[in-house]
Amino acid sequence: MRFERRARTSPLLGLAAPLVAVAVALTIAGGLIALSGAPVLEAYARIAAGAFGSRLAITETLTRATPLILTGLAAAVAFRAQVWNIGAEGQLYAGALAVAALGAANPLGLPPAALIAALMLSGALAGMMLLVIPVVLRLRFGVDEVVTTLLGNFIVLLFVSLAVEGFLKDPLAFGWPQSVPVVEEAALPRIVERSRLHLGLAIACALAGLVFLIGRHTVFGMQSRAAGLNPAAARFAGVPIPGTLIRVACLSGGLAGLAGAVEVLGVKGYVTTDLSPGFGYSGIVVAMLAGLNPLGVVLAAVFVAAMFVGADGMSRTLDVPSFIADVTVALSLLTMLVALFFTAYRVRR
Repeated sequence: MRFERRARTSPLLGLAAPLVAVAVALTIAGGLIALSGAPVLEAYARIAAGAFGSRLAITETLTRATPLILTGLAAAVAFRAQVWNIGAEGQLYAGALAVAALGAANPLGLPPAALIAALMLSGALAGMMLLVIPVVLRLRFGVDEVVTTLLGNFIVLLFVSLAVEGFLKDPLAFGWPQSVPVVEEAALPRIVERSRLHLGLAIACALAGLVFLIGRHTVFGMQSRAAGLNPAAARFAGVPIPGTLIRVACLSGGLAGLAGAVEVLGVKGYVTTDLSPGFGYSGIVVAMLAGLNPLGVVLAAVFVAAMFVGADGMSRTLDVPSFIADVTVALSLLTMLVALFFTAYRVRR
């Protein structure tokens, strides 16, 4: 028995890979649910009902999916060019902190639309800078960006803790560690009344479409794909590898920073150390489930968000730990990696 690389991967096989991976992950997670003594089918029915069974459930799922779309896009853009950005969590917090610092007042008297745009841009720039530095270190000194971006997450989170306990602490928070709130006119408009679903969802979906078009129909998109597929061949063909990777870092880090900006402007209104329940790390799972396809990122983000939102309701009714959602998402990543392997290779006797 040996593995033989496929000359061509059919689109049907590429589409089936994430579906099979999710089905296998749900099957394995179902075994864990059964071990806890709960009926598996009823548990999954409760998860579906908790995520999509009411107006409130749907809006909460889509609200949870919004930052996952942006962090998933950040991972997809970077991974396609072989820039291993594991620091989306830190970039998200950097974007959120920039928004809190600059949005606590509106001294220029900007109208709401201009103020929101300026704050979102500042969040994107903060995330961008946090990834450009590791990529420059990789290009100049050969430093592995997996290590620098991963360690950067902890550094940024500690700095956020310092900020919300110190120079950005809200004096009206009764001692609770949170930043000063952004001004009311900077809040993102609600898409659905009496819900938390905000305009950030439309922005994230629009950016997914834009990233898809950039990847397919621009010179930069071709250069980034070439740099990821074969850097040596791309360099021989005249692709400026350093410049391409810097631009990839700007786009990837900017998307992750924008996720933090959107979360502050659309949901929280201020920054705390628990602003993100792991959106940056979950974005990696989202990107892999989507096969690094920007349009697929939207569907994968909704699936991951539905698992987290639905598992909370299922846990309360069936007494199954809500951590089953984390297990299922992690299993989805592992099974997707196996599925991607078999889309690239076939077994020969």
